[in-house]
Amino acid sequence: MTDLVPLTGEPLALDLVNTRPRTPDGQADLIATAEGLRAWLGLQADRLAGALPEGGQARLTGDDLSPVHEVREHAAAAIDQVRRGLRPPVDALRGLNRAQRAAPAVRELVWDGAAVTAVPHREGPLGVRLAAVLAEAVAGLLTDPAVTTVRKCEADDCVMLFLPAHPRRRWCSAARCGNRARVARHYRRRRGLDPGSEGPDSQSPGSEGAELAGGRDRP
Repeated sequence: MTDLVPLTGEPLALDLVNTRPRTPDGQADLIATAEGLRAWLGLQADRLAGALPEGGQARLTGDDLSPVHEVREHAAAAIDQVRRGLRPPVDALRGLNRAQRAAPAVRELVWDGAAVTAVPHREGPLGVRLAAVLAEAVAGLLTDPAVTTVRKCEADDCVMLFLPAHPRRRWCSAARCGNRARVARHYRRRRGLDPGSEGPDSQSPGSEGAELAGGRDRP
């Protein structure tokens, strides 16, 4: 897995913030273009009810990027503070509220041939609808007491956030940063630089299994 593969499976709000990974060449933006956003939306289609057209095919333009990017910036600022138990920036909360108001969800009643069903529906340009859904997801995380357990990956070169299912989870992904840390630790041992494995990469018995069991993919 490379750093340019989207990290998914966390709460939608964190998946959004995590579209800006750090790479050896600096911070990347996986949804900087309409093509990149379309690919990411394809991974999240089942969580974007009422925002994507039927069939989930998003016909995006450059104008659709700005509302989504704004929500991401507000989400990153608010989550960073709230997870530490601090007050989030006022502008971030206002921006998230504004995005939700721009395309509120309506439970549209339809007859499916046998019964009346309610289908989430939003009006407006696609980017505005997407921003509203994402802002609602951020609101859901910010108001969840579990937000204070959100962690940043312990790898020095990683900025990904995750909501741990296990208290000993240290990495955003066992396959991504966990493997890199184990390889680095093995190299140091081979070089005689870390004979006791007592440094920051050391793990308590069973912790590696816990990381694998509590990996990045969440319901």
